[in-house]
Formats: sequence, C-alpha cells, structure tokens
Amino acid sequence: MRRVLQSIWNVFRRGDLILLLLCVVTSAFGCLAVASATNHQDTLRYVIIQAGAIVLGIICYVAVSAVDLDFVSEHRTALVLFNMFLLLLLIPFGVDFNSGNKSWLDLPLIPVSIQPAEICKITFVLILASVMSAHQQRISSVKSVLTMAFHLILLVGVNILLSKDAGVSLIFVFIFIGMAFAGGVSFVWFLIGGGALVAAAPLIWTKIMSERQRKRFEVLWNPNIDPLGIDERYHSVLSLKSLNGGGLTGQGLFNGNRTQIGALPAQHTDYIFSAIGEEMGYIGCILALVLLLAIIARVIYVGTRSQNYLRRMVCFGSAMALIFQVCSNVGMCIGVTPVIGLTLPFISYGGSSIVSLYAMLGLVSGVFARPAPRSHELYVRPY
Repeated sequence: MRRVLQSIWNVFRRGDLILLLLCVVTSAFGCLAVASATNHQDTLRYVIIQAGAIVLGIICYVAVSAVDLDFVSEHRTALVLFNMFLLLLLIPFGVDFNSGNKSWLDLPLIPVSIQPAEICKITFVLILASVMSAHQQRISSVKSVLTMAFHLILLVGVNILLSKDAGVSLIFVFIFIGMAFAGGVSFVWFLIGGGALVAAAPLIWTKIMSERQRKRFEVLWNPNIDPLGIDERYHSVLSLKSLNGGGLTGQGLFNGNRTQIGALPAQHTDYIFSAIGEEMGYIGCILALVLLLAIIARVIYVGTRSQNYLRRMVCFGSAMALIFQVCSNVGMCIGVTPVIGLTLPFISYGGSSIVSLYAMLGLVSGVFARPAPRSHELYVRPY
C-alpha cells in the first residue's frame, strides 16, 4: 500500500499537471454542454455518467502516467493480441444502436457500452511507436515501412470487417500518417502511398463503399443531391442553422430554440459543437476550440521536450489522434467534411471516449515525468 501511495505521489509530483488541468477544465466545459443538450429529456443520467467517466478518466491518467513505456514497447505482440481480442468481442457482443455500425460492446454485468476502437487507438499508438523505435536507424527501409503498414492494415481491416465503421478506422490511418511523417519516413513513401490510393480509389468507391457512404462524400460538392435538405443533407442543414442561430453570444444555456426541444440530431454527441454554437454563440465555439488546441499544443510540447525517439512518437501519435478527431467533428458540423460519427474530444458525451482520452494523455504525462529511458542499455528487439 505504501508503494502504491508513493507511486501516486510521484505522478502528482513529476507528472504533467498542466495537461491534466487542461483536460479537466475542457471536460467540465463539456459536461456543462452535455447537461444543456440533454435538458429536454428531464434526466441527469447523461451528466452523471459523464461526470463519473471524468473521475475514472483522471484515475486512469494517474495510473497510466506511471507506466514504463520501455517495458510496454518490448511486449508489443501482447498489445496486438489484446487489440484482436477486443475487436473479436464484437462478434458475440457487438451492438449498433441503429447507426449501421456495430462499434459498441454490450457486455454482461457492465452497465455501460464500450467502444473497443477507442481503446485500440491507445494501443495502436504504442505499437506503432515501438515498431518505429526498433527501426529508427533505418526507418525508411522497405522492411520498416512494410512492418508499420502491416500493423495498420491488420487493425483497420479487422475493425472494418467486424464493425463496418470506416469512420473510426480513419483515426488509425491518420495516426499512422502523422507518426510516419514525424518519425522521419522518407517523403517518397508518402508519394507511393498517395499514388496507390489514387489508383485504388475507383475500386474503393464502387466496390467497397456503400451507397450511403458515397452520398456522405458527394453532398460536399454536388448541390443536386437533396437540395431541400430533407434526406442526406438533413443533419448538416440543422447543424448549420443551430450554429448560425446563436450569433456571437448565443441564446443562453438551457435556452436554445432547437437544442431545448431535441431537434438537433445527436446534439449531445456528434453535433454538440453545433449545440454549443446555438446556446453559447461563436464565443462558446471559440472557447471550446481554444481549450482543445491548448491540449494538443501541450502534448506536442511534451513530445518535442523529450530526446527519446519512442517517447516522442507516443506524444506525436496522441496529438495526431486529437487533431484528426477535432477537425473531423468540427468540419462535419459546419458541413465541410463527411459525416463519419466522430465525437468532439473531452466535450461530447461518451464514457469510453472520455476514459480512453485521459488514458492516452496519461502516456504523455508519463513522458513528461520520464523524458528519457531509465537505462541507456535497454534494447528493443526489431521484427
């Protein structure tokens, strides 16, 4: 017990308390937004679950901050198997909640649903950072790039096959791209990857993507699709009306014309940014973005502060996950990116999302506390 308490004290003494404070402040702002967005349902259930997830998230942040990244790096095979196990649970326990994507686990004896991809996001950053660290002296070699690509294709392929959720899978792709770029992979490989994507685009568009998924992209440039905004554009039209309806200062918390009657779809999850715009105005939207950008900037700062390759990659991978999710969610709300069902980090309602975000940034806090390995003789076996 004494060792446990000492470890916790060391985290608070050496961990990144500034990052934790930024996360807590942003989460509190999000909890307030969720309370207003769900007020029309006359229940505190969402607020209680969100608050409980924040508390659990803080505990995970502290616990993960004490994790030895070098030890985890040497056991990346176990992380790969853990990811596969989590995703395979979707076969007997997966549910879709009428979204068309079987992305959540409804496990017996657990009162809340869990999205395994949120957990895999953390482990994927660790796996990729470990592989890149082991190959850092020849990071642009064919073997190194193919090993990195193997882990990406395995995770994305299994996730899409079992959950049909291509949107969440894009997070893994952008984590991969961001970490490869930050890790020094030759630009030639990006050109090769881009060329392969262009060559495969017709096949992906016609054979792999469903008609529903294609229309989510087509509405961005084809004004002839649902010009009345009653079908494919329905969510985007309502979202923009809510954002513009708030003006500069908003209509006031618990006073939004659409939010308080539940007219905005998924207003406490996917479209909470629009609900914030309606009730808190552009000032509220800017405040949300400033808080999120402050978290991202802090994560990048911690990464640049460390001289250890493995630790830098963990920080940059975490930052890339946040950047993509923020850009995707906000872009969806203002109608410039397709609707792929990604929540706004730390602000949207979602227990598994909140806890996993805190856990992921707990890794960054651990890097802040230990910017270099404890032993310079540690050897990571490449494969």
